[in-house]
Amino acid sequence: MRKVALVLTLFFSAIIALSGCGYNTMQQQEERVFKAWGDVEAALQRRADLIPNLVETVKGYASHERETFEAVINARSKATSVKLSADDLSDSVALQRLQQSQGELSSALSRLLVVVEQYPDLKANENFKDLQNQLEGTENRINVARQRYNEAAENFNSSIRSFPYNLTNSLLLHLKRKEYIKADEATKAVPKVKF
Repeated sequence: MRKVALVLTLFFSAIIALSGCGYNTMQQQEERVFKAWGDVEAALQRRADLIPNLVETVKGYASHERETFEAVINARSKATSVKLSADDLSDSVALQRLQQSQGELSSALSRLLVVVEQYPDLKANENFKDLQNQLEGTENRINVARQRYNEAAENFNSSIRSFPYNLTNSLLLHLKRKEYIKADEATKAVPKVKF
């Protein structure tokens, strides 16, 4: 009878100890990171899908601005060719490559919008206005998706480093820290305003 009581006590003690080890919590948090990364990728894909329409609309008005159009198309092509899997979220170099290609695309889009400023008729065109609104909305979605990814990564990274979860991770899971999406170095420069 004592052996049965001892076995039951050890069994229930193990269940209680394991329920606080964080195994399931860390798995759920890593899945949230992967979902948040999927949202970032979806927002980036939406922008990549809108760009050809924007370029074609502007091309109709400004046919001699070929160099700018080619830069946008090349930057889009490069940005969509850089892929990052969920396994790469712990690789800072891979994440930096993606951010660099997306930064180049943003820069090319900025140059395209400067071309637009030179064509007042284009700015009044309803199709262009709609595309521009969609692109602005997409840029906002990308920003929100990046912020949500960073929040999910922060929760996950904190979890795998906190006691007792860090013990569970080091003994059972071996999950790696996820990298944050950081601002592109070019965006840190203060713009110069001249009148």
